[in-house]
Amino acid sequence: MKKNILFLFLLFGSIAHSQIVGKVTNAKKETLPYVNIYIEDTYTGTTTNDDGNYELNVTETGSYTVIYKFLGYKAFTKKIKIASFPFILNVTLEEESTSLDEVIINNSEDPAYRIIKATIAQRKENLAKISEFKADFYSKGLWTVKDVPKKILGREVGNMDGALDSTRSGVIYLSESISKISYKQPNDFNERIIASKVSGNDNGFSFNSAQESNFEFYKNTIDLRASLVSPIANNALSYYNYKLDGVFYEDGKLINKIMVIPRRPKDRVFSGIIYIVEDDWQLYGVDIKTTGAAIQVPFVKELAFKQNFTYDKVHDFWVKISQTINFGFGFMGLQGDGNYVSVYSNYDFEPEFTKRSFSNEVLSFEPEANKKDSVFWTGSRPVPLTNEELNDYLKKDSLQILLKSKPYLDSIDSRDNKFKLLDPITGYTYANTYEKFRIKYSGPLSGIAFSTIQGYNTNVGLQFFKWYDDNQTNWFVANVNASYGIDEDKVRFKGSLIKKFNRKNNRRISLSGGSEVQQFNASEPISPLINTISTLFFERNYLKVYELNFVRLAYQQELFNGLETFINLGYENRQPLFNTSDHYLIPNDVSYTSNNPRLPNDTNNAAIDDHSIFKSQVTARITFGQKYFSNPEMKFNIGNDLYPRLTMTFENGLGATNSDYNFSQLRAELDQDFGLGNKGEFQYRLKGGTFFGADDISFVDYQHFNGNQTRVGTTPNYTNNFNLLPYYDLSTNKGYFEAHAEHDFRGWILGKIPGINQLNFNLVVGAHVLATQDRKPYSEFSVGIDNLGFGIYRVLRIDYVVSNFGGVQDGAFVFGLKFLDLLDL
Repeated sequence: MKKNILFLFLLFGSIAHSQIVGKVTNAKKETLPYVNIYIEDTYTGTTTNDDGNYELNVTETGSYTVIYKFLGYKAFTKKIKIASFPFILNVTLEEESTSLDEVIINNSEDPAYRIIKATIAQRKENLAKISEFKADFYSKGLWTVKDVPKKILGREVGNMDGALDSTRSGVIYLSESISKISYKQPNDFNERIIASKVSGNDNGFSFNSAQESNFEFYKNTIDLRASLVSPIANNALSYYNYKLDGVFYEDGKLINKIMVIPRRPKDRVFSGIIYIVEDDWQLYGVDIKTTGAAIQVPFVKELAFKQNFTYDKVHDFWVKISQTINFGFGFMGLQGDGNYVSVYSNYDFEPEFTKRSFSNEVLSFEPEANKKDSVFWTGSRPVPLTNEELNDYLKKDSLQILLKSKPYLDSIDSRDNKFKLLDPITGYTYANTYEKFRIKYSGPLSGIAFSTIQGYNTNVGLQFFKWYDDNQTNWFVANVNASYGIDEDKVRFKGSLIKKFNRKNNRRISLSGGSEVQQFNASEPISPLINTISTLFFERNYLKVYELNFVRLAYQQELFNGLETFINLGYENRQPLFNTSDHYLIPNDVSYTSNNPRLPNDTNNAAIDDHSIFKSQVTARITFGQKYFSNPEMKFNIGNDLYPRLTMTFENGLGATNSDYNFSQLRAELDQDFGLGNKGEFQYRLKGGTFFGADDISFVDYQHFNGNQTRVGTTPNYTNNFNLLPYYDLSTNKGYFEAHAEHDFRGWILGKIPGINQLNFNLVVGAHVLATQDRKPYSEFSVGIDNLGFGIYRVLRIDYVVSNFGGVQDGAFVFGLKFLDLLDL
């Protein structure tokens, strides 16, 4: 009965508007999803949904020729005469029977290679044919899960706000968008979303972007985190084998059905079928897939693409009219699948663009785009909803009021706010979601560490977080933290007040102050966990610190797109600290060094004396050519890999208790990250600076460099640190320059080596240089293997690094534990 009601809702929702409606099946009465349906010689079209139903938006009576196309089936043309609406037209498609009877077989080479070579030769010409256009774009995204476990990592999953049914399966994400898109080669793109809908969130904005959905197989590579080689790329013959599976005719044109077969397993490639039009040497259709291993997203099982094209007689080329992406995923017992359906219509290949047609804003929303009612959507969406999707909208829209109600939110909070036995040492969170605030207590267990300065130490914290809107674009947070070291026997307190005003320009102001143990290098190159292990097990106490008592006022804001400013004003009192513990767990042939990084064997004299100073710092960060998305509430910067990012900082210290400690420093940083097609990803970072009036400044204010003496890496890449440089050996109060470069081949080399290509490892090479005034340069070169791990957990890396300083070379392995950066340990 329920299914019948849903079907009637779908049917009469369509009937309420002038449309051709129906169902498409095959000869076995099986429904066919994503069949392309359009009016002949127009871009008025649609596709069937997962249930095989379709709605073709036709508003005037008269005679039409409707064309049905589905890869693997014969195209079907139906001439109709509409006297009134709705016009119901059900269609049965016949499977395409391909043949090799007309193909001349060459014993030395499959006929597919001749076709592929001709298509590759015309690849650039085909790209040029779609150099600019306007179009209407529709996208729908759907994620579903099955048999969701009740707990993941010990935490209860719940029913995901009503998304899960009794079998713990259901839709966790459903959204649609309708937009106007404009494109001009090579990189100009603009999308204006006129309607956006997210199931269960009437304030939500769908980001089913046309640009993010644009996978162009005429290009050499397809960027899916890793760059995959297109089956018709210039170098495709080095990556694929091809086999002609058959040919068929459509409107007098010969269509070649070609099997695409990877030459090597685990390569960055696709497999499946592509359809190429003879003599035109253009794509008729694409039906290919790849794996999570190929794109190096291990929790993705498979990613399948289906694209359909139609012939434009006026402009004499084949145009993409629809795309479907299907995928499956699995992670920590969570299994599911999903799809994204895209429909292109109303192409204009002769747009009259002006200089104002494009800007760095590549995606925007019209006012009230997320407030369109069901009447609008019923008459505008080109792909009808399935029963599952319609049911999800009905259920979640009705639940939405409940899910935002005080009784419901209080009941959820009551469940989550239950106090547990271990909470005093592990931590506890109290939330009042209806009133939009949360209080979090951080227990001492998670902060336990050891250093020779404090001995065993830990900290506890209390945080109050208050937000003022559903998307948490405007919020306030207050923090207080207390730390204690057993051997030092001292408690320190610090706190902060932070107010964020919006997500448009990210304006934020904060006031902080208190007392803390601070590394001389404020970038904190050695984490508490790594130092604890290094100290207790190897007697190598690399952590060097002082006591900082401070008050600081900070402000940040994006002044306009691409320019961010950061201002810090503060008072600092610095006091020296000494070792208070010589405890260790495993004896070694070395002894602890002092807490003086300048004289590590001097236990009597500190690196600094007790002094105070007023400090100011102004930073400007410029992202050249920065692209961004925006909606009425938020702005999302997405950068631009064609250009670098420049950061300039002026730092000043004045009013010091010792006038020799007053100084100024000007420094700059340039960094960029960009892809090189299927050859990998290249990153670099350049830094430089100089001091003024800094001959006798405090060691705290020296320029320190991110070294590493632990042989353990904790970051995803090494473009902001040296791996063998002692932490403070080259710290300077004079001019300096450092450069870092790293290239991740992403399987381009190792993926071609038999046996090794089964492991899905990445070869990484790096180079690092540091030059300081009056000293010889320091350099490092490294070769490493990334993407190490087990199954879907690929968070390890190993590098062999060679350093050179003053003609002395050193070499060592560095073990990368990238998950420490993710866990902030």
